Amino acid sequence: MQEAKAILKARGLPEAQQNDNAAFTFLAFAAMAAEDPWAAAKAPRLRPHDVIAFLKSAYGKTYAENSCETIRRQAIHQFEQGGVLVRNPDEPALATNSPRTRYALTLEALAVARAYGTEQFDAMVGHFISQAGGGLAAKYGAPRRAVSVTLTLASGETLTLSPGDHNHLEACVVREFLPYFAPQAQVLYLGDTSDKALFVKREELERLGLPFSEHDKFPDIVAYDALKGWLFLIEAVICHGPISAKRLAELEKMLQGRSAGRVYVTAFPSFKVFQRYAAELAWDTEVWIAEFPEHMLHFNGDLFIGPRNRGHDQDP
Repeated sequence: MQEAKAILKARGLPEAQQNDNAAFTFLAFAAMAAEDPWAAAKAPRLRPHDVIAFLKSAYGKTYAENSCETIRRQAIHQFEQGGVLVRNPDEPALATNSPRTRYALTLEALAVARAYGTEQFDAMVGHFISQAGGGLAAKYGAPRRAVSVTLTLASGETLTLSPGDHNHLEACVVREFLPYFAPQAQVLYLGDTSDKALFVKREELERLGLPFSEHDKFPDIVAYDALKGWLFLIEAVICHGPISAKRLAELEKMLQGRSAGRVYVTAFPSFKVFQRYAAELAWDTEVWIAEFPEHMLHFNGDLFIGPRNRGHDQDP
């Protein structure tokens, strides 16, 4: 533990990433049991769950299963930003929220670990710090950026979304659904699977009575047509999250008292995926399928897209 902390400190990581939790996490990513020499350090591909399993086996350290998120937020993210870890080194195109996501020590970080206790340690640390200062995290992020999704909004702003089918579908919504069915609508919010606050027009949302918070259950995309006073709330569905009756109730509660007419849309990549979730979809919502971009499915209500009367006096 103390040696792991010494390595983290030598690398120049902040004090918050030199504590017991960070040291244990680093030991797991180096596959270092208590009696192993640092020269035997490895770089296995691990999930946070694998970190917990290794520490229980090698050190008798017991974490609650819900500690995975703590390990991810308080150690893994900072290690990745500091060039100590790389995400999905063997599958850079893997979506951020994929259950197959793994992390591993970078080659430079592994070299530092293996040199601990030798005359080469200081030189390896110096090389690591030099590389990190020169953009080590950026270097390892390059393969992911190469397969990322670039999207230009109608306002001219360009966004770079992380790789994955979900973000690709979001891009399809902006590129194809909005121009065809809501040409006057401006995107006010778009969340990325790795950055919920990737694009937020906070002032515009606040004017509509929708102050953004990362803790709120915002839809994937929010767009507003100021001429019609219509608010489009769009969920992009790959493997979960259509606008079901429960989800509709959550969004209606969040929007209670807002004057804008709400148009709820669930976007699917294909008819096959739509069929999987058809029974879950709420009435009086819209469905758009990227496979057939010029068509819509209207779940009851009016013939054409638009806000619904959701009161009890609604026409049958």
